Amino acid sequence: MAENPVYAVAPLAAASLWGGMYVVSKWGFSAIPPVTLGFLRVALGAAALLVVVRRARPARSFSRADRRRFVALGAAVTATIVTQFVGTDLTNASQGALLTVLTPVFTLLLGVAALSEPLTRRKVGGMALAAVGTLLVLAGRYDLTRMASGNAVGVAALLAASFAWAAYTVYGKPLVRTYSALETATYSTVAAVPMLGVLAAAELAVTGTALGELSLTLPVAAAVCYLGLASTAAAWYLWYKGLEYVDAGTVAVFFFAQPAVGTLLGAALLGETLGSGFVAGGLVMTVGVYAVSTSTEA
Repeated sequence: MAENPVYAVAPLAAASLWGGMYVVSKWGFSAIPPVTLGFLRVALGAAALLVVVRRARPARSFSRADRRRFVALGAAVTATIVTQFVGTDLTNASQGALLTVLTPVFTLLLGVAALSEPLTRRKVGGMALAAVGTLLVLAGRYDLTRMASGNAVGVAALLAASFAWAAYTVYGKPLVRTYSALETATYSTVAAVPMLGVLAAAELAVTGTALGELSLTLPVAAAVCYLGLASTAAAWYLWYKGLEYVDAGTVAVFFFAQPAVGTLLGAALLGETLGSGFVAGGLVMTVGVYAVSTSTEA
């Protein structure tokens, strides 16, 4: 296990920033189509990261192979954003919980398959505990019985989003270790901008929506800024920062903190009741996260 506490603090902070993302993005869809909103989010995040990396790091010359890897990560980002936002737009809140529960599991399994990361009993048991705890937290906020009903296309999109983000996490690890979390997050995000730009233009053309028809009010602009600066630029850098110290499967377990933070925000800002399920689920999830994060790596 890494001795530097950044391995835990950074991905935990990223998951916390994502805590309110579901509500913000769902609300933003009323003014901006989902893929277009995703493009604005990533473009703003890429611009912010590019400013920081140019100040913090000297100019580098990447090999052609590494450039291809950044583009591949950009494609994973594009797939994540499109499927996540389209899935969120087509599903209910309980179905959106699929993204939270399955992403860490996909990441753990893909890390073992693609990077030969160790799969210990402690890590598997901790991941299972964290998943159960997360479901208890979600059950206190959403009607999980509706998870199996509703829009099948939306559910399929959320499953694809979970796998795409797992791929972004796992296949980003070699670049993070070669360069840095900041550079890998920056150049992979920049690579996604033109891809999302093309898809956003296609979405606007298909729906017959002109740019001038978008309702860019001050609250909507604030939502885009939150998604771009907090949920993308800051969170994606922090997520990769954890990979500088531990494996992808260990970083992934902190993703389970996202719904807990969202529930706390709902209680603090919207007056929602936490309930005993949140306390019990939070405790179980904490034990699971601790087990995975303290698992000895081979």
